[in-house]
Amino acid sequence: MPKSWIPYAELIRLDKPTGTYYLFFPCLFSTLMTATYTGATPLEVLSTTILFFTGALVMRGAGCTINDLWDRNLDPHVTRTRLRPIARGAVAPSHAVVFTAFQLLTGLAILLQFPTSCLYYGIPSLVLVATYPLAKRITHYPQFVLGLTFSWGALMGFPALGVDLMADNTAAKAAGLLYSSCVSWTVLYDMIYAHMDIKDDAKAGIKSIALRHNNETKTVLSGLAVVQIGLLAASGIAIGAGPVFFIGSCGSAAVTLGTMIWKVKLKEVNNCWWWFKNGALLTGGGIAAGLLGEYVLQNNGENYKAIKQEPL
Repeated sequence: MPKSWIPYAELIRLDKPTGTYYLFFPCLFSTLMTATYTGATPLEVLSTTILFFTGALVMRGAGCTINDLWDRNLDPHVTRTRLRPIARGAVAPSHAVVFTAFQLLTGLAILLQFPTSCLYYGIPSLVLVATYPLAKRITHYPQFVLGLTFSWGALMGFPALGVDLMADNTAAKAAGLLYSSCVSWTVLYDMIYAHMDIKDDAKAGIKSIALRHNNETKTVLSGLAVVQIGLLAASGIAIGAGPVFFIGSCGSAAVTLGTMIWKVKLKEVNNCWWWFKNGALLTGGGIAAGLLGEYVLQNNGENYKAIKQEPL
């Protein structure tokens, strides 16, 4: 990579892909859930998944750039962020604005590869992308605003596979429940992430849920986990999911989140980072695996369909 490109790669956190995974997983969840509901072909699922991952990579980078522009006067006062490209002067704010425009146009080009209806569902999320950095200045719950932003993909899989949420009440209910579940998950993992900066945030006047609930963090995390799993299960019920989803997706979420909440050491920065980074793949991967198994069996297993339809 040319030396002049390195600050821009740092700006979009190309060396730290965890945020991209967290943005991508809600898209993957909704794609697999929709495929189970509609019987979409494997090729449709694969092509949609690839587009979503590409879009997550681009839009996460755009979000990081916008965040660093808003925070360019705050980042120098926080240990973890003081060496970010804009904060240390490696990228001029004016250049970052141009770079953001390029990323947003690239994101639009990707969005145009989806059915036209996705435009109506996707474009409103830009308001959240642009305004999230302001939340930490006015509320102790910016993680909730981040959840609304990062979970948007939980709505997108349905129109991406041709389901009109305005016309299909079952799909709309499932999408709303899945979106709410992902919002809860986002608040949970970002609360752990916020503990990495809790001392510097307090000095700099940056608000966070970690500061607001520092003395009862694990209680709050446990409540968020219960809400997330409950809403996830409800979304499965809405589409008529079977035992593979409830055991694979909901069960793995319960195990991985429970383990993380039990073991994370909130006073240790490196430990918080480890659980934040690996939690994406542990919890997100488990939920996705359960959804994938449900999709495969519902669309190819006649015996599974019969078992699922048997009364309890």
